[in-house]
Amino acid sequence: MEQSHLLNSRGDKAFLTLNSFMLWLVLLVVLYPLIYIVSASFSNPEAVASGRVWLFPVDPTLDGYKAVFKHDMILTGFSNSFFYMIAGTAFNVLMTVLAAYPLSRRDFFGGKVLMLLFVFTMMFDGGLIPRYILVKDLELLNTRWALIIPVALGVWHVIITRTYFRVTISNELLEAARIDGCNDFRFVWRIVLPLSAPILAVISLFYAVGHWNQYFNALIFLKDPGLYPLQLVLKQILVENEVDISMVGDVADLAMRAQLRDLLKYSLIIVATVPVLAIYPFVQKHFVKGVMIGSLKE
Repeated sequence: MEQSHLLNSRGDKAFLTLNSFMLWLVLLVVLYPLIYIVSASFSNPEAVASGRVWLFPVDPTLDGYKAVFKHDMILTGFSNSFFYMIAGTAFNVLMTVLAAYPLSRRDFFGGKVLMLLFVFTMMFDGGLIPRYILVKDLELLNTRWALIIPVALGVWHVIITRTYFRVTISNELLEAARIDGCNDFRFVWRIVLPLSAPILAVISLFYAVGHWNQYFNALIFLKDPGLYPLQLVLKQILVENEVDISMVGDVADLAMRAQLRDLLKYSLIIVATVPVLAIYPFVQKHFVKGVMIGSLKE
């Protein structure tokens, strides 16, 4: 008995040791590229081009960020992306709750049929051309709504929110609220939403990241540069700094431009990523709980 317990103890220690080693290895694999990008964005362009940047910045400089922020459209891109992210996420969460709550009610007539129709749209898509024609017919082309209404609802988010409501909000709670004279809208506002902070934080983060990184829809539906999100503005900056050999006669000038363009890549990554990373700490405590409960099978 004692020998078996000793073997189990040794086995547990070996497992924990191996598990810790693998987790640290995964952490290094994921963390090192992030550290390298940050260091490269603050390093001298020549040091980045020559491969002298490994962990810490070499000959620190802000040339990359100066080149990014001196662009006329950068502030417009930031403000547009923040608008799309905030307004779009609020609209997404509203639509998701309005769809998920009725579907979570077992007494909702036709709920299973509607759920099948929702799932159907996850597997089959009309394609780019029908989507463009629809947006055009709705007169949304070259408007801010073109980046909000076509992506108003994520079916996967509806599914996990619906499951969360079913697991968390009991029928007894609904019946007690009805006895007190609470209707469905008041029940959702006063009881369901306050009890659903974890899942709301999760879907808000997912939607916010999607809006912040929105690029393709903006490229297809927008023509006015004043409506461009940050991703399109960053793409313009990168294109404007393309090096055309036929247009540059001096070899030294050509090398300098090529180095600056390489530096710009890392600076643009940081500029596009930091705002989203700043959001995550505020929803981290709800993230795991919301995803795990929302993904439970009924």
